[in-house]
Amino acid sequence: MKIHEIGRHQAQPQQLEVVLHLDPALFWFKGHFAVQPLLPGVAQLDWVMHYATTLLAPEYRFHSIQNVKFQAPLLPDTRVTLTLDWNPEREMLTFSYQRHDGEQRLTASSGKIRLCR
Repeated sequence: MKIHEIGRHQAQPQQLEVVLHLDPALFWFKGHFAVQPLLPGVAQLDWVMHYATTLLAPEYRFHSIQNVKFQAPLLPDTRVTLTLDWNPEREMLTFSYQRHDGEQRLTASSGKIRLCR
């Protein structure tokens, strides 16, 4: 895992990129699905909230999902970048998962989550 802070607002970063390798041994892949395992949407949202409330907005918690789009599956043994963009004035967190395909990044999922104190 590699974390890159893109912008800062006061002492907290505004945007982060987290590069992840989806290890086939992750428990999230077990039983979801037998023929072709994929990373469930609930796992993707869990990771978004973990990194957001740990690194971007530690005094905030989940309020509601404004929208979410799952466009392509995230498969085992894939390298992905999770981008988080925090807007504290609107209390809005925007995220996207992009899978790496050589030099290209292809969006797999994205969305907006409202946070509150």
